Amino acid sequence: MATPRFITDIRAHIGHTRLWLPGVSAVVRNAAGELLLGRRADTGRWSLISGIPEPGEEPATAIVREVFEETGVRVAPERISSVTVSPVVEYPNGDVAQYLNVTFVCRALTTAATVNDDESLEVGWFPVDDHPPLDELAKLRLEQALAGDQKAWFAPPS
Repeated sequence: MATPRFITDIRAHIGHTRLWLPGVSAVVRNAAGELLLGRRADTGRWSLISGIPEPGEEPATAIVREVFEETGVRVAPERISSVTVSPVVEYPNGDVAQYLNVTFVCRALTTAATVNDDESLEVGWFPVDDHPPLDELAKLRLEQALAGDQKAWFAPPS
């Protein structure tokens, strides 16, 4: 399901007004060190696997569910690598949202990646130094995850 039911219920009341939403992303690597990426159906761009937690769902549970739903790959979250705020996103249908995102470094438990829902056009494993272009925020999330720092990165207070 591309848009969670709880969001469509809210949208029925508020229309396209900007929503502030939680988000989760995964930096998943297999035993060969390759990255799991998906080409999004909504933008056509390659990205880290990501999604929206359901109300009351723990972020780590949400990322395990999202990775499986989108790619068929089972993962184990190992640590939080960053907490970021996305730019404002305007979707083709006019909906506007902005996300507070928690990025997890995840270990792949299975590696057979396949398009598993309607949110992805393609999924695949890519070498860290030879993957499709990512947007700036995805690059930042990836950099922080691969930096090896055991502390989560966040933007300094302004």
